[in-house]
Amino acid sequence: MAEPTIDAGAGPVALRTSPLAHLEERMREAGVTGARGVTLTERPFATMVNLRVTPGTDAAGRIEKALGASLPRQCGHTTTSSPRSVLWLGPDEWLVVSQADDSAVLADLHEALGADPGSAVDVSANRTTLELSGPAARQALEKGCPLDLHPRSFGPGRAVSTTVGPVAVLLWQVDDAPTYRLLPRSSFADYLARWLIDAMDEYGGPEVP
Repeated sequence: MAEPTIDAGAGPVALRTSPLAHLEERMREAGVTGARGVTLTERPFATMVNLRVTPGTDAAGRIEKALGASLPRQCGHTTTSSPRSVLWLGPDEWLVVSQADDSAVLADLHEALGADPGSAVDVSANRTTLELSGPAARQALEKGCPLDLHPRSFGPGRAVSTTVGPVAVLLWQVDDAPTYRLLPRSSFADYLARWLIDAMDEYGGPEVP
């Protein structure tokens, strides 16, 4: 019997599967166009780095220079220098997100930290990203999110930890469409995606069995 062969060119990147690959078609079918439109997609494999450093220190300054963006100091705020965005998580904690396959960001942050106190940890496998967008996106989210999502309270460039349904997420609004990016733990992504599909049903999407 012939021995099984493995494609030598199929490395870890080529073989990886996103947490929601099995729901890709279902999410696409749930999308609705028009004045009450809303769409749901997964943006998998974003590079995410959890960053801890004391604000105002030399190390923080070097990190800002390496990122090309300041570290936001206020709760719920973000900064962006394409392709990297920095989301506030706490007084000395941020999540650096790059939607590109930004393999250099971790090395850049380690170099900027040097021997100073702080940490930069790759947490890319911890979460995936769901993108909910369209005129009815806010209304769909409001079915299960306790935040006041009205533009007077929450708008582009804001990101906070909250819940959607029973799932803990980092909720980030990126534009006025509105477009929201929801970052759940990968193990809860299936539940959250199905919850959102169900919430979209009112606007014309299919039922989820």
